[in-house]
Amino acid sequence: MTTAILVLAIPAAAVLAMRFRKRWLAKFNIVVTNRITGLFAGWLPGFGILTHVGRKSGKVYRTPINVFRVPNGFIIALTYSSHSEWVKNVLAAGGCDLKTVGTKYKLSSGKVVHDPSRQRFPIPVRLVLRLVGADEYMELSNKQPLHDEDELPARVIERNET
Repeated sequence: MTTAILVLAIPAAAVLAMRFRKRWLAKFNIVVTNRITGLFAGWLPGFGILTHVGRKSGKVYRTPINVFRVPNGFIIALTYSSHSEWVKNVLAAGGCDLKTVGTKYKLSSGKVVHDPSRQRFPIPVRLVLRLVGADEYMELSNKQPLHDEDELPARVIERNET
């Protein structure tokens, strides 16, 4: 009986933390989860590494994200809302670089879309986004795949942003 309660309580606590304590969870993810996710996010479908420049610091950041291909570019689930620092950086700069499934892209024309239906995402992702209360995404256009010499300047810092 105790095991069954724990099996239900742990995922429920995670969903509640994500839904109601997003800033606390974002700080935890910056320190712990993003470092682990960053090891594989540039290679797996549904994940990516977003490289962007800090609008105040000028530092280059690498942020693991959930990203999906659409006909004109990519959409990124904003699980922590459009108030995340990386979102502000991408909008201020007018674009960013993305590595997903082993390919690098130069992205531009970023815009935040509020969409409670989450229709542009695959059904399993839609369900998770609904559970955590995420109803925004960023849409970015891509020009063409990048070559290594086209990337942002290389002053990448260790701390990832969420």
